[in-house]
Amino acid sequence: MQRLEGKTAVVTGGGTGIGLAAAQRFIEEGAFVYIFGRRREPLDKALAKLGGNARAVAGSVADLADLDRLFETVKTERGGLDILFANAGTGEVAPLGEITPEQFDRTFDVNVRGLLFTVQKGLPLMRAGGTIILTGSTTGEMGTPGFSVYSATKAAVRNFARSWAQDLRGTGIRVNVLSPGPTRTELALEVVGTEAMEALGAGTPIGRLGEPAEVAAAAAFLASADSSFMTGSEVFTDGGLAQI
Repeated sequence: MQRLEGKTAVVTGGGTGIGLAAAQRFIEEGAFVYIFGRRREPLDKALAKLGGNARAVAGSVADLADLDRLFETVKTERGGLDILFANAGTGEVAPLGEITPEQFDRTFDVNVRGLLFTVQKGLPLMRAGGTIILTGSTTGEMGTPGFSVYSATKAAVRNFARSWAQDLRGTGIRVNVLSPGPTRTELALEVVGTEAMEALGAGTPIGRLGEPAEVAAAAAFLASADSSFMTGSEVFTDGGLAQI
């Protein structure tokens, strides 16, 4: 039997990159997946790739009404939720001295506020034995030039998992962080630049960029009963970048 047979999953930021790769892996493992993202065109392209066990809902994690619509759709169509992958995120390069209030607000609205309310609004649908996965980053563990605001949001995500693991005691619901390192996604290449990303990958002990499918494999582990004795934990898929 596939590890996620009969499970219902939500993946935010599911139209591209790690979110899309995770949705594809979850479906391969037997799940029905809702992908959620702001842009309709990437969602439509993702659906064409994912097939009949996927459904797309357009919206932003920064908009609470959009989140309500997402989870009402899941409730109406599936009755409950087993896997919530809070993956949507954003980031901009801005060194100290050049950070603007607008950039700060954009990044925290999505990466911290949006993630928090994604989990809180999805929680009433979560079945016992369910799992919540939060996308962190190696930047939450390391100092990164020009990326302090983004890094601060990911440090907040890491503590959310620690605190929520306590809040969820006795519910049968687990929460863990999945922290990628330099990974070949559209957003990363756009924000950081291809050359800089390739250099980051070359600086890892493995010596290359990670691929979204490699992160998705770890997400499937955290989504499955194979990780049943894990909560409040952080799993790195970073080529060793933050481990040395």
